[in-house]
Amino acid sequence: MTMSSVAATCNIIIITDPSGKDPNGAAAGSMSFAQNMFQSTFVMSKNNHFAVLSGGTGSSDTRLDSIVDAIASLNNNVSAASAAAIASQYSGARLLVGGPTMGAAIGGSFDAYVITVDDSSNAIKVTPYSSGVATLQPGQKGAIIHLRNTDGNPMYGTAESVRKETAMNIGKMIRDGYPATTILSEAMGEVANDSGERYGGGGLNLVSGISTGDMFTPPDMNTTGYAMDEVYSKSCPECGWAKGYPACEAYDNCPVCGAELKNVYAYQSLGSALTVRSDAVSVSVYGSDKPGLAATTKEIVEASVAKNGYDASAIAGSINRAINNGLLMGVDHVEPKDLNVKQSSKAVGVYYNALPGDRSSPSWDLPIDGNILNILGSIQTVVGIILILLVLFRSRLLKSFQNR
Repeated sequence: MTMSSVAATCNIIIITDPSGKDPNGAAAGSMSFAQNMFQSTFVMSKNNHFAVLSGGTGSSDTRLDSIVDAIASLNNNVSAASAAAIASQYSGARLLVGGPTMGAAIGGSFDAYVITVDDSSNAIKVTPYSSGVATLQPGQKGAIIHLRNTDGNPMYGTAESVRKETAMNIGKMIRDGYPATTILSEAMGEVANDSGERYGGGGLNLVSGISTGDMFTPPDMNTTGYAMDEVYSKSCPECGWAKGYPACEAYDNCPVCGAELKNVYAYQSLGSALTVRSDAVSVSVYGSDKPGLAATTKEIVEASVAKNGYDASAIAGSINRAINNGLLMGVDHVEPKDLNVKQSSKAVGVYYNALPGDRSSPSWDLPIDGNILNILGSIQTVVGIILILLVLFRSRLLKSFQNR
């Protein structure tokens, strides 16, 4: 089996807090129109808080060798500029490296803009570079964006104008105080929509050590990743309930509160996945390992907390409605005592009782005993069998009756 060559044609590093204290103060991401945009096109060190984004026109082996050398150098505390300069030793390779406190630099084969924002005057400077090494100095707010078009992209020829326009918009968002993770999300959405270099890839939060992982990377070899300018999930603007692709296609209205759902695009999902929020909820599920139970429970609890706060009764009510609506299967209804709600640590534990046998939903709460229904069901079954026999053998029975 052969694997077609791939190169990330869009590489971005954004630093909004050079001190490294803001949990969302530095982010990086890669995209391309090409196939095989697996996570190896962007590498992150969670301990040393740097990223290495690769690309260029050279072979896959060439890029891999340059990445390995760059990572080894960065682990030995060289500057971002020195690590990026390694790309020039490899034919056609490109390296964009950086982190919150080390700044950023790009080297090798590239067409990029370096964006800087002055702390005192809020002045934005956008400078083009296409050779050597271009650097965003340590301690400086700013970004580096590289963008080229892939051969075969129907929007080929747009990269130059989109690269400049996106760089200017990144500068404006840095000036206006947006976190790096949000700016990265918006920039990748703009590049995807306007230049066609749209497939993940993905993104990194360089301060908090968060990656989008395989959210957007191709599911199979020699295929494209998820398009950043396409719908990735749907969410409820009223209560916060959300559902991802492709399951979200079955919903137009929220199953929790009935409100009309809004589309969430992949680039927006990237920003949400990377951004650390003070209102985030940690949800733990116990008592059942049914597939999808934990993920769906987390969505329901987050939606309930967003609407009603850390109210155990409200959370239990939301979970039970989801069970009644068939969103959660294989578990019994819960009561507030089945929840461990810790508002101080923003955590909710949900303790389920798994249903016996192969039952997918709890028994109905009916005004008559369930055993009576079972008896009636048995009687109905017997009557049904007799009627079938009468239909099948009516001619024989009639003839026998006449003979008698």
